[in-house]
Amino acid sequence: MTAAAFAKLRSEIRACILCTEHLPLGPRPVLQISRTARILIAGQAPGSKVHASGIPFDDASGDRLRDWLGLDRKTFYDAKRGAILPMGFCYPGTGKSGDLPPRPECAVAWREKILHQLSAVKLTLVIGQYAMAWHLGARAKATLTETVQSWREFAPHLWPLPHPSPRNNIWLKKNPWFEHAVLPELRAQIIAIMAHWRLVYYLPPDTPPLPKAT
Repeated sequence: MTAAAFAKLRSEIRACILCTEHLPLGPRPVLQISRTARILIAGQAPGSKVHASGIPFDDASGDRLRDWLGLDRKTFYDAKRGAILPMGFCYPGTGKSGDLPPRPECAVAWREKILHQLSAVKLTLVIGQYAMAWHLGARAKATLTETVQSWREFAPHLWPLPHPSPRNNIWLKKNPWFEHAVLPELRAQIIAIMAHWRLVYYLPPDTPPLPKAT
């Protein structure tokens, strides 16, 4: 796909109205994609604050996620380095126990088309049960906790994570191993990938080939 065709695809997604009748605040697809992105964040769906701003993870969940990853806002929102692709691009509304699940039409219509173009991605952060169901499929364990505990089975290319929402504070307190054992390994992987990205895209054209990031 040419750069022009990729830009056209992105524009079509931002103009998508497939789920209009099901969206309490109307359609506003929120995503961040680039063909040079080395890290893909596969989330669930934007919340009401993100719907209002149009910026992915522009809320308390995003603050925690950036802390988990060791990334500042400038790097996190650099589309050339990282893509953010939720399972549902629009705010789905709120139910009895929080936000509703991502609308299923979104992934069916767009996900494969986009993922096929993100060929530079070396690490996909799979956040929450809906992203795990799509990206891990039958490899996912019986529970989210078991899946996150089994991160070594998926790393270094896939990395299952709990959702960083404040609603998961209880889960984090019950599972201190996540912050003590998993996050340091994840940050080290991200540092290596980001360093390699800078070398690839900022060194002079005649620089000898670099070893591939793991």
